[in-house]
Parts: sequence; C-alpha cells; structure tokens
Amino acid sequence: MSQLNLEQRLAGSPILGYAFSVTAVVVALALALIFSTNGFRDTELPLFTLAIAFVTWYSARGPSALAVALSALAYNYFFTEPLYSLYVSVSEIPSYVIFVAWALMLAIFADIRRRAEHDLLQARDQLQAANKELEAFAYSVSHDLRAPLRHSAGYAELLRRQASSTLDEKSLRYLDTIQGASKRMGALIDDLLAFSRIGRAETNKTTVELDRLIQEVVTEQRRDAADRDISWKVARLPACHGDRAMIRLVFVNLISNAVKYTRMRKPAEIEIGCREGTRDGDVEVFVKDNGAGFDMQYQNKLFGVFQRLHLAEEFEGTGIGLATVQRIVQRHGGTVRAEGAVDRGATFYVSLPKA
Repeated sequence: MSQLNLEQRLAGSPILGYAFSVTAVVVALALALIFSTNGFRDTELPLFTLAIAFVTWYSARGPSALAVALSALAYNYFFTEPLYSLYVSVSEIPSYVIFVAWALMLAIFADIRRRAEHDLLQARDQLQAANKELEAFAYSVSHDLRAPLRHSAGYAELLRRQASSTLDEKSLRYLDTIQGASKRMGALIDDLLAFSRIGRAETNKTTVELDRLIQEVVTEQRRDAADRDISWKVARLPACHGDRAMIRLVFVNLISNAVKYTRMRKPAEIEIGCREGTRDGDVEVFVKDNGAGFDMQYQNKLFGVFQRLHLAEEFEGTGIGLATVQRIVQRHGGTVRAEGAVDRGATFYVSLPKA
C-alpha cells in the first residue's frame, strides 16, 4: 500500500485512525518487553518514539495525541519505578518528563512536516493542472487562429492577382504588408503549437549519440548557409540519456540561432564542445558564436515565450525557440544558461544526463 493510499484511508475513517494508533503503540510495547526480557535495556524510548512518529505521519492529530498518551502511560506502567503502577517515584520524574516532552515535540514536528508536505503536493498538483489548462488553451487558440489567418492571406493574394493592374503603388505596399504580417503570424502560430505539444508529448528516453546528432544538425545548417563564410569547430561529444527527437530540436534551435546571429560577421565562428557538468552524472554541451551577442542584464528574458532582445527588422524569429529549448532541457532534468556581450557573441550551455 502506498503512503498516499494509507493516508487517504486513515483520514477518511476516524475509527481506522485510532485503531492504527493503538496498534502502533501495542506493537512498540510488545517489542520493548521482548527486548527487556532478553536483556536489551533502554529500547523502549526509541520504540515508542518510532510508533508516535508513524502515527503522526500517516494519521490525523487525534490519533497522534492518543499515541502520545498511550506511550506515556505504557512507559510509566512498564518501565519506570515502581513497575506495574501509574505512580512515578521522585527519582524517575525527570526521565518520565523528558520522555513525555520528547514525544510531544516529535509529534508536533512530524505533524508540521506532514502538513507542509501535503500543502506542497497540493500546490504541485494545482500547478500541473494549471499548466495543462494553459497548454490546452494555447493549442486551442493557435489552432483556431489558423482559419481566419489563411482567409486574410488568401484574399490578399487573390486581390493582388485580379486587381494588381488597377492598384497604385501605395495600395500594393499595403497588400505586401498584409501578406508579410500573415506570414509572420503563421510562423508564430506554428511555433506556439510546437511549444504547447512539447509539454504534452511523451518522452522516449534512450542513449543519444551527441556526436552523430550534432553532425546531422551542422550538415543541415551548412547546406542552408552554403553562401556564408562560417568557420565551424565541433569537438568530440559524449553520449547522453534522453529523447533523441527532443534533444535534436534543442540543438537545431541553438545552432540555427548561432548561424542567424553571426550573419554580419565575416568570417562567422561557431564552436560546439562540451565539459563536465556542474552536477555529478551530467554533461554540459555549449554552442558558442561571435555574433551579435546580448546584454547580460537581460539574460532572464532570453528563455521567455515571445521575448526578443533584437529587433525583428534585424533578425527574424518569433521568440519561442529558446523557450522551447528550456522546456525540453528541464523535462530531461537538466539546465540551460547563457553568457554573452553585445557585439561580442554568445555562448549557450545545456546540461543533460550522461548515458
């Protein structure tokens, strides 16, 4: 029976909770008497303490108070002089008071901790439910926006084809603006849908050969930027443990960003390497470039949804790529961080569990 099921059953039935309390104390008493009979002395205190701790952790305050009272009575009757009497001799009063005080303190602290854990679990469940609702909302909104967006873009294109000869230059510029905005909005919706799917997708974790994966991504980027002067430096990389498709998306975003933000550099320099992670069992992979960089005082905005540190006129994008990177890495139990300076490039670090 799991801890949660036991707590639910004891909380749902007061009689069961009090029965659990009595049983725990009786078991502790029986064990203490057996140990005492066989020559093992001073075992009663830890046994009664353990019984109180169990009852307080799994049950409510009433059964906990009963466990403290029964333990105190049993300790007094069976283990303090005179034996088999509820009378406490003067010499035994200090030890008896210490036992009762210790039992009460243990019950109070265990109750506080149990309730704090319960509140924390409840807050976690509420947060998970809110995140699921938010992801479902984002998916629904993004999906519903597609139809009117297609209509506006489609009718703008039809108007251009059928009436371009009768429209003046300003009107044609308006149509270009409508179509350009529709295209950007379409890209934004696609990225938002992809971002919402990541939170709901199942992870298929396996051993991922980062060497092969990075080479695939770099080959694609080289092909897309064949007319660029880019110096690539890719070190040997170890294997990690995770979902290959998701990890690939992480490095597609990071490496494509490096290609994009070095557009003004000749030659552009992109370095991919690794080092030991800050935590045992992790590997930290970095993607470094000599591009536009960023101001470190805004680094907390880098991984937010729709957050951009550069103008859209300078560098295209929707502001969701790095948020996607962070979500995937966190789902793998890792971390992502960045260092950079304006016009001096940027370095992104991703820690992932070793294979």
